[in-house]
Amino acid sequence: MPISTRQFVSSTFALVILGIAALFAIIGSSVWLSSRAQDLSDAVLEARDAKSIAVDLRSALQAAESSQRGFLYTDNEVYLSPYDQAKQKAKAAVALLPDALSDYSDLSAAVERLSDVARAKVSEMDESIALKKAREGDKALSLIRTNRGKLQMDEINVFVTGITLAADDRLAELVNEQTGNAVWLQLVSAVNGAIMLALAGGAIYIVIRYTRELKNTQRELSRSNDKLEQRVTERTAELAVATDQMRAAKDRAEVLLAEVNHRVANSLTLVSSLITLQARTLTDDHAKSALEETKARVQAIAMVHRRLYEAGDGQEVALDEYLIGLLDQFKMTAASSNAISFKYEFEPMKLRTDASVNLGVIVSEWVMNAVKYAYPDQAGEIRVVLARQGNGFGILTVEDDGIGRREGSPAQGTGLGTRIVNAMASSMGATIVYLTRSPGTSASLSFPTAPS
Repeated sequence: MPISTRQFVSSTFALVILGIAALFAIIGSSVWLSSRAQDLSDAVLEARDAKSIAVDLRSALQAAESSQRGFLYTDNEVYLSPYDQAKQKAKAAVALLPDALSDYSDLSAAVERLSDVARAKVSEMDESIALKKAREGDKALSLIRTNRGKLQMDEINVFVTGITLAADDRLAELVNEQTGNAVWLQLVSAVNGAIMLALAGGAIYIVIRYTRELKNTQRELSRSNDKLEQRVTERTAELAVATDQMRAAKDRAEVLLAEVNHRVANSLTLVSSLITLQARTLTDDHAKSALEETKARVQAIAMVHRRLYEAGDGQEVALDEYLIGLLDQFKMTAASSNAISFKYEFEPMKLRTDASVNLGVIVSEWVMNAVKYAYPDQAGEIRVVLARQGNGFGILTVEDDGIGRREGSPAQGTGLGTRIVNAMASSMGATIVYLTRSPGTSASLSFPTAPS
């Protein structure tokens, strides 16, 4: 069964945790056994000291007794110096003995009895020496012949022997425990070492197995990559062919669209020319004016298609360039006959084709109205401004300094131009505002620049 990356990570993590646990077990056992060994060592020293104090007590009392006997039999005070030294050692041993044997609760009564007997033995020896110094040697010898001192020494020997045996037993017990602890330490180290070796072996096995499977996976992945690269190469070649076909189709469509725009522009120009010819044959001024307005509207639409043909873009029209060309036609016709000048300021902006047609027609209507009605008997200026409003809107303004629109005065003309402007503005989602200036009139069109 293949081993997954998750299984590999979890198994490795588990082995590491077990290895750390085994290591901590070894360290903990070693620390505990080392601490216990120190405690046992201290206990061995205490047992040895207890035995040594008991033996020193007996030796000191024996030395004191030997010096006492020498003084009693020889009356030579040279024996008193060793006696005093031995007596001080005995007293010191008696003072140290309770603390040294504090851990031996079963010997507390024996220690107390030994201390009492030792003090009694010292008192007995002091008493005999004092009698000898007082020239009462017979009494001193009588005191010794009572065998009280011998009985005390025998009892002291019994207690010292018991203490020595107890200390020896304690030492043997401590040594055995220390030996057992050493065995336990070796056993724990061996077991944990075996566990760590097993864990290391398991980890190595898992790593080897995972590495082998990883290599197999890499080989499979490499083969899959080769197949994928081959498929990508094939699909790329197919896509390149399809792209070339789409590009060729797009080029044909653009050529056809440009040709359509060109033909429409030419056709509309032809219609404009026919309207001009028709107007020249008429004598009615109203009819001529109507044909001129129609011609301006046709020219506005034809200008859009010409811009589309020239720009090669069938989607959007550059408004600034389009309006400049459109207004230049008005300058060539209206300015020469009416002494009217044009001034315009256009911010670069693009608009979709249908909206551009509507805007061109609206500009044509407003400019034609200004040319016809703003300056009936004088020269003047017509200003056209195109700017961005922000928030995706643009604003077109046509204004003049003419006679303006008087309140309550009837509308001039047939009113067809106004209806056309309103229809065009509604179709492009625009808003119209007329303002009466002093002097002149201002017409503004606020329109969205982005497609709705």
